[in-house]
Amino acid sequence: QVQLVETGGGLVQTGGSLKLSCAASGVFTGINDMGWHRQAPGKRRELVAHVPNHGITEYGDSLKGRFSISRDIANNAVYLQMNNLKPEDTGVYFCHAYALSTTGWDNYWGQGTQVTVSS
Repeated sequence: QVQLVETGGGLVQTGGSLKLSCAASGVFTGINDMGWHRQAPGKRRELVAHVPNHGITEYGDSLKGRFSISRDIANNAVYLQMNNLKPEDTGVYFCHAYALSTTGWDNYWGQGTQVTVSS
């Protein structure tokens, strides 16, 4: 199985920056994609950004330009640099990985890290 641990959330003022980190551990053969989703109070979980091993990095609507995602494939990690944060960016940010474990390919999620942007 795959465990994902996120760090880096917290409270920041409007216009501030945060960097989230996520590291994968456990028993797996490979990871084909890693990324971030977020869920605001009362809203659906939505894509923030993801980076496939082969393909194009994808961002959620209106986030590219303020958010930047990167991966360290060798160390099974993904990062999210968030700049010029706005109150509407508040929510729980979840790390995601599509990985090959002993049970086959599957989607895995971290526990989430809270990001709060004050106005």
